[in-house]
Amino acid sequence: MAKRADDGGAVVIKKYANRRLYNTGTSSYITLEDIATMVREETDFQVVDAKTGEDITHQILTQIILDQENSGKGAQMLPVSFLRDIIGMYGNSMQSMIPGYLEASMASFRKNRAELAEAWSKGLSANPFARIAETNIAMMRAAAEAFMPGGKASPPQAAKDDDLASLREQMAEMQKKLDRLSK
Repeated sequence: MAKRADDGGAVVIKKYANRRLYNTGTSSYITLEDIATMVREETDFQVVDAKTGEDITHQILTQIILDQENSGKGAQMLPVSFLRDIIGMYGNSMQSMIPGYLEASMASFRKNRAELAEAWSKGLSANPFARIAETNIAMMRAAAEAFMPGGKASPPQAAKDDDLASLREQMAEMQKKLDRLSK
């Protein structure tokens, strides 16, 4: 459960024109690394432009990801093939479905985190993270191939049927969410 401000709402962080970030919850200036720590601690927050009041949380979180990917503090988390797939989805008919798909994938990953930790501690020879990533990438490619002409060669029929069934379930779930949001 996300930590909240004393008043029960999200902590408001104001970004000023001089690029400084001000945490209204602690009445102090903070850095992007402090915001990354808040994310890791599951603190609920919103970043707003101090002048316009516009919600810029998405921009700030994207900037943190970019900084983390370029920090040189270890291996990059986002593979080039994944980044290419994401960029390829902009402006395509699948674009509106991708956020829901990614959120569902991450929710599933978080749900299975304990099982992964247990499997890792038992010393599985294959990396469980790699298996999950391969499954998610395969599902995403299958979805992209289904909606974009000129896709790659089809997988074997059994794998194709499993992927198709899984995609149909996910699409049905996303449609239910969209229907609820539109009411």
